[in-house]
Amino acid sequence: MSRPLPIAAVQAEPVPVEGAVDVFAASAAGVAADFPQAELLIYPELYLCGLNGRAEERDAHMAEVAEPLDGPTLRRLREIAGDLGRWLLPGTLYERSAEGDIYNTSVLLSPDGEVAASYRKIFPWRPYEVCRPGDRFVTVDIPERGRIGLSICYDTWFPEVARHLAWLGAEVIVTPTLTPTSDRPQELVLTQATAIVNQVYTVSVNGAAPYGTGRSMIVDPEGIVRHWQQFRPADQALELPLYQGRIDPATWSPHGAHEAEPA
Repeated sequence: MSRPLPIAAVQAEPVPVEGAVDVFAASAAGVAADFPQAELLIYPELYLCGLNGRAEERDAHMAEVAEPLDGPTLRRLREIAGDLGRWLLPGTLYERSAEGDIYNTSVLLSPDGEVAASYRKIFPWRPYEVCRPGDRFVTVDIPERGRIGLSICYDTWFPEVARHLAWLGAEVIVTPTLTPTSDRPQELVLTQATAIVNQVYTVSVNGAAPYGTGRSMIVDPEGIVRHWQQFRPADQALELPLYQGRIDPATWSPHGAHEAEPA
């Protein structure tokens, strides 16, 4: 049975922290109105966090804007998801943990305004990013659609991330990204390779100029680029009929991997 997942991938530049949530609310409402069939809206990495230039300014900015996941920013984002009745991945946030550590974290919000999943970037781009690395791989099920694997930007350069997500049954890997450098073409190659070797869809949503170099893309499990830069309303649904999760994460272990049967 076909399980289409209609998405809207929004290539946009990061917005200043002051008023960022209001900007996002207006943007998401506009996208939902323009593409009413879209069930999942995806924004680039650090879209809501603003940016500063020099390294010491970035570090101070990160510490200033970081909030816990039960802080005011996420509470407002949850309201927006509930008001729109859509799945939202509003880029990534600087998360401050209970211990005071800061992570670059993506959060998937449900149409009911709940936090369906959160993922801390495992591979910050050293030495540019000084936030702490996460320590776990995260997948989440969208009912009647499929299993989503969460990844962030530089994670794409490390095949272990995508392989673990595929082992956990991910059918599409969503990667909010903010790549401002000249190596975006290499990142696109890696995005295609990730789709091919893991037989998953990959969605890489990069920030727009002047902070990002754009060239967002969606790739199918055969490595075919389904969307490039701009996303047309008639072609937004990812068809997820084939894989249906390789492994039940409740029963899988590395020692028994050779015994696993395809779903």
